[in-house]
Amino acid sequence: MRILIIRHGDPNYKDDCLTEKGKREANLLAEKLKKEKIDYLYSSPLGRAKETCETYAKAVGREKDIVVKDWLKEFNHSVVFPSGRAWGLPWDMLPEEWTEERKLYDFEEWYNHECYQGSGLKEHYLEVVKALDETIENHGYKREGRAYATKKGNRDTLAFFCHFGAECVLLSRLCNISPISLWHNFVALPTSVTTLYTEERREGKVSFRCAGFGDTGHLYAGGEQPSPSARFCETYGYEGERRD
Repeated sequence: MRILIIRHGDPNYKDDCLTEKGKREANLLAEKLKKEKIDYLYSSPLGRAKETCETYAKAVGREKDIVVKDWLKEFNHSVVFPSGRAWGLPWDMLPEEWTEERKLYDFEEWYNHECYQGSGLKEHYLEVVKALDETIENHGYKREGRAYATKKGNRDTLAFFCHFGAECVLLSRLCNISPISLWHNFVALPTSVTTLYTEERREGKVSFRCAGFGDTGHLYAGGEQPSPSARFCETYGYEGERRD
């Protein structure tokens, strides 16, 4: 089985839709995906992700195939970081707030860190990964420990249209990595495509392997500069780039 995790196009967060640039990006993405064999379409209910998914679906006449899943919504959650800073985005820590916190690197312990106690973040995360596991099980792969089991593997492709924070949560489960590392050391730009395949090296025993993260080749091929959304300034104080 193959999984594609696709981030929405350049967003207008205020109105929860795509900007004009985002629409251009989504059209270029649709042209790329036309060449792919995609069997199942899953989308976040949020406008910017759904619009991105619909752009592809309309291009191939599959609007009725979109399955909307609430658990693919952006992973927003109010927390208080180790520094004491309160914020509504758990994936937006400053380096000094997480790099020295060893527990945050642990796949099975990060959400037990003191800064998350009583916040509900652990419960939120476990709900999302449980829904992911149930979806994957419906396609023939059952979570067993840190791997997956299958009675009959397949070569279906599942496409998940979602958000950067949510993408890292999905990857954390599939690859057994703390989402803290993914949220803060990786960035998936708008309409980027992340590809994972199952590997069944012994019959019935499966793990997922990432063959490509955050591919935006379709934008370069179409002469469209990738949006910097989700990135921060490359050098401090540079004009026009986000610092906070």
